[in-house]
Amino acid sequence: MSLPAARNPVSAISLIRIGIGLLAVLITVWAESAPGWDFASEWLRDRFSRLHASRTIAASDEKPSLSPLTARDKVESNVDQRILLVDIDEASLAELGPWPWPRKHFTRLVENLLTTYQARGVALDVVLPEPTDAEGDLRLGILAQDGPVVMAQAFEYGPQNEALRVGKLTGGMAPDKRMTLVPASGYMANHAGLAQAAHLGNVGFVPDPDGTLRRLPLYTGFEGHAYPTLALALFHCCAEGGSGAIGTLGTDADGYVRVPFERDWSTYEVARASDIVLERIPESRVSGRLVVLGSSSLGLTDRVATPLLVNTPGFLVHAALLSALLDQRDGRAPVPLPGRWIAILFSIAATLATGYIFSRRSALASAASLAAAALLWLAIAYWLGPHDPYFSISGPPASILFLLAVAVPFNWQIAQRRSRRLLGTLRQYVAGEVVDELLQSDLQDPLAPRQLQVTTLIADMEAYTSHVESLSMEDAARVTRDFLDCLTRPVLARHGTLDKYTGDGLVAFWGAPLPNPDHADLALDAAQAIVEAVREFSDRRAKAGLTRLRVRIGVESGQAMAGDFGTAFRSIYTAVGDSVNVASRLEDAARDLPHDIVVGQGTAALARRHRFVALGERQLRGKGRPTALYALDSAPDSALEGRA
Repeated sequence: MSLPAARNPVSAISLIRIGIGLLAVLITVWAESAPGWDFASEWLRDRFSRLHASRTIAASDEKPSLSPLTARDKVESNVDQRILLVDIDEASLAELGPWPWPRKHFTRLVENLLTTYQARGVALDVVLPEPTDAEGDLRLGILAQDGPVVMAQAFEYGPQNEALRVGKLTGGMAPDKRMTLVPASGYMANHAGLAQAAHLGNVGFVPDPDGTLRRLPLYTGFEGHAYPTLALALFHCCAEGGSGAIGTLGTDADGYVRVPFERDWSTYEVARASDIVLERIPESRVSGRLVVLGSSSLGLTDRVATPLLVNTPGFLVHAALLSALLDQRDGRAPVPLPGRWIAILFSIAATLATGYIFSRRSALASAASLAAAALLWLAIAYWLGPHDPYFSISGPPASILFLLAVAVPFNWQIAQRRSRRLLGTLRQYVAGEVVDELLQSDLQDPLAPRQLQVTTLIADMEAYTSHVESLSMEDAARVTRDFLDCLTRPVLARHGTLDKYTGDGLVAFWGAPLPNPDHADLALDAAQAIVEAVREFSDRRAKAGLTRLRVRIGVESGQAMAGDFGTAFRSIYTAVGDSVNVASRLEDAARDLPHDIVVGQGTAALARRHRFVALGERQLRGKGRPTALYALDSAPDSALEGRA
């Protein structure tokens, strides 16, 4: 039912809902546009990286290795055949001596990779700030100057007053307008004997606030020059087709490139440095590959925390970035997608959808819909992550949490207010005790249509037109209202359900929405009380010189379908069935009988506290055979009294 007085509050509520929805969307917009480190987004992205990485190794039946004893003729398709990792591990140090090695050992390692094994290019994740033996340094300097070798130097990104400057910095290039340079404050470079190296790459990094390395400075700016990161320098130097721009890999607003940890570490083939120095590996396992040389030895302390492992050898990070660059070159990189816009559009769609649900479902259903939206977003973000490494995953979940914390309680309060208003209205039609009992019942849907045994009472004013035709509109309305009050109060006082008003009468029933074994006697009690109330009302009218009024009542019991038979436009709780029709016919029959209350045989059979007088049988309209009629033997005959 509609309540005109609620129009203004509904309008205000709608505006509040719109405001809550806008704030929810703005949270996502802010998360996608505001710079800064987002712990929640990074935490989720780390989990996604682990899931993606676990998929790369799932198809592999064993861990790749270049050990001469386990070398395989068949290599799994998910192993990156373009890259070889050469590891100065504990076994190599045990075999060739502790670090630092004599420069001749280290130089021989690089020479063997380039000559004996025909590697396409070698990147050294090792900085050599001090010279050692002259011969080894000379040979390494020649290789670095003329061969496909990328030497390393590490930049520092701390405060300027604590800047470190070790070795001779070289290899800078003129900055390009397309580069976003990460400013450095200091460096650790190689000694002057290696200053003529043709290719140099930066191995310095800045971990995120939680200590995890997720990004690398793609280009570092120092004293007017730009310096590429190690993987990019190797890619430009030695990868076929790698001299161009990095394309869609891109950087964030601060110039950092996110390392796509999409491969499990076990999908990279690793060779021990000692096996390369002593030439114990077949040439075919190295030839044509790009080599990243570093150390997993704990003694060299080149360990970092990454999303995949808390203790990762640093050269594996450069290998992961190199894989992404090669994937992009080979057309194997994920198609770039606008993750930020997808997140914003999802937030808008989720807010609109949940707003629609909020106004039509319970608070629990609203919370469930938000949970479903959050799970759906996580699935989308997992799929979207490789396509856009820079959008905020936490934006839509933050909006959803806001809706859960603000919109759900708000809509619950509105629903409670509406329920209280409707409950108050319901109490005008159903006895308060019945409403309370209905709320406490265990019925799943107490207003759903059900077949019940009910007693129907139909009451009407006799000769209504003749009583009001000479009255003004105000007086006619007052008489009608007072008469209906005489009918209604006894019904509700005896736990009846007011079905509807019929102009100058009403329809009520007992036994629904809650079954009541005493429904017939309660209906008869109400009928007697109605007659008494109308008599008292008539007495007051007679004293005022007005005509007396008579009420006609028909009462019948039987099976009826009782429930909410409303539509999308209006809801009404009523009872339909043959016994309801008979009660209406009995009320019509009372006009020809000297009894105010005419009772059907169904009610006479069920009543336990009343006695009846048989009135004989009568052919009622619409019935195929005569129907037995009864009157209450204790019922006052107000009609006869009025005629006396």
